[in-house]
Amino acid sequence: MKVAVVGAGGIGGYFGGRLAAAGHDVRFVARGRHLEALRRDGLTVEGPEGPEGAGAEASGGFSVPASALRATDDPAGIGPVDYVLLGVKTWQLPSALPLLKPLVEDGTAVLTTQNGVEAPAEVAEAVGRDAVLPGSAKIITYLSGPGRIRHVGGLGSLTFGEWDNRASDRGETLRRALDEAGVTAVVPQDIWAELWAKFLFVAPFGGLGSVTDAPIGALRSRPGTRRLLADAMSEIQRVARAAGTVLPDDIVTSTLDFVDRQPAEGTSSLQRDIAAGLPSELEAWTGAVVRLGGSHGVATPVNGFLYQVLGLREARAAEQRAAERRTEGSAA
Repeated sequence: MKVAVVGAGGIGGYFGGRLAAAGHDVRFVARGRHLEALRRDGLTVEGPEGPEGAGAEASGGFSVPASALRATDDPAGIGPVDYVLLGVKTWQLPSALPLLKPLVEDGTAVLTTQNGVEAPAEVAEAVGRDAVLPGSAKIITYLSGPGRIRHVGGLGSLTFGEWDNRASDRGETLRRALDEAGVTAVVPQDIWAELWAKFLFVAPFGGLGSVTDAPIGALRSRPGTRRLLADAMSEIQRVARAAGTVLPDDIVTSTLDFVDRQPAEGTSSLQRDIAAGLPSELEAWTGAVVRLGGSHGVATPVNGFLYQVLGLREARAAEQRAAERRTEGSAA
């Protein structure tokens, strides 16, 4: 099975690494120091268990040597593949979508992993709806350094399906390959309900965590912030219903149960990016809740408050980045 990973960070690197370690032909599209490290040293995934300083395998992680890994910054050199694992963040999609063209031919499946509910349609505009496998990842990972990924927690699972929820040979082939590679792969009856259910978890967790600068353990343990999580989730449940996706009546309760099972120190990628003053997925997470709620006439006061506060922080961070670039340009 030939796979291209576009966006070899926490998500793409982890799942692509699992497939590569299982012997599949996996090509990573990367750049800069990360690309250099992949070519020179291979990929190391540090697991969520084991003593600090332990090796990847000792801590529950794994590694893929450079000899078993192919990395490039030019997708044209890879050519058409069976599957594309699209691991970029939502704000990176506009620059990543042109990279898909040389990788996709008739029969190629592009698996989306972006958080939120709008990315599959954006990808479909570039490669056609028939090529897209809408999907989501349930894992907490991040790029901890060039060639290195930190797996903090989560099962390491991928959920995906055909756009119209029909059974397909390519979906079953991918499911088996992932299972054999140690990844829990799920093809649900309704992939759109799964995407909304994931959205209902990540957007409140990311938004509230970013505003409070607190990990998930603190958010769930304080009665006030736990109630805010629940209220933000309920808003998304109502927006989903208005948009045509009916989630289970107990979705908020079951999602809070899932929150309780996560590592206490866990934070979202949104929180980490905003704290570091980097571009983030705010628009695709909390912004999407507010935007879709408005278009369907559903009030979203909790998510709206989080969006306004974080939007101000994002704007100030963008101004700071622009000022730094001007300073660097003047110095040059």
